[in-house]
Amino acid sequence: MQPQDFATKEINTWCPGCPNFGISSSAKEALAELANEGKLDAKNTAMVTGIGCHGKIYDYINLNGFNGLHGRVLPVCLGVKLGNPNLTVVGFGGDGDTFDEGVSHFVHACRYNADMTMFVHINQVFALTTGQASAMTEKGFVDGSTPLGQGEKPLNSVLMALELGATFVARGYASDIPKLTELIIKANEHKGMSVVDILQPCVTFNKDYTHEFFQKNIYYLPDDYDRANRETAFKKSLEWDLKKIPLGIIYESDRPSYESQLPQLAEKPLIDKSLGREGINDLFHHFS
Repeated sequence: MQPQDFATKEINTWCPGCPNFGISSSAKEALAELANEGKLDAKNTAMVTGIGCHGKIYDYINLNGFNGLHGRVLPVCLGVKLGNPNLTVVGFGGDGDTFDEGVSHFVHACRYNADMTMFVHINQVFALTTGQASAMTEKGFVDGSTPLGQGEKPLNSVLMALELGATFVARGYASDIPKLTELIIKANEHKGMSVVDILQPCVTFNKDYTHEFFQKNIYYLPDDYDRANRETAFKKSLEWDLKKIPLGIIYESDRPSYESQLPQLAEKPLIDKSLGREGINDLFHHFS
């Protein structure tokens, strides 16, 4: 397969120069490579998106999927995975979608460690609604919703994912398509909950954290970095405050996935279990 096989004919309405174009291109490159290596079946891959600029990616990548409500990407991903564990399940969310409306779902998705991947577009604002502060917005940010400046420190999403139990935690940069493609591939190959933060500076509504800022302050973890060391990963997660932002796989471990431990799924997927009218009546009788 070729990356263009995952393209659609929809007119793209992202702002000119939006780094979401880079994320979309990297996703298509990764999907094609995984499919060609026999590690992914496009027909058995489900994509879930939420509400926000990120959510438009649903229109631009040719996959089966579900465009859900604000903040509800991860529970839909989990429902899809439990309905059919044989599917590859990927979610796309914005930082507002994931860490404001959806923060409780993020907490438990990391705990459960279901075999699915969550890509979070980090632009540090609610860009679709013209730039209001999100839970990831830096302290002091001035906008119509925070005319005196954002008063609170932002959440540390990488630290949260580590503490809550995700078994693959990484950070990428939307404008480095080759590196981001590689990261997307590795996240999808991991068996367990993968969380990938993607720095995606908003060129329209966030003038504080720009490409220039990130290109000056990001760095890639070296090849000899021990990504199995959780203590080291915690230390790396705290480097943002030092204006030294690590990219790459920050932590990876092996832990049984949520769905692999459910006896109800051991024999066959739930979608293959047809109860019929008599079966449903038996269930009502059993629990009445």
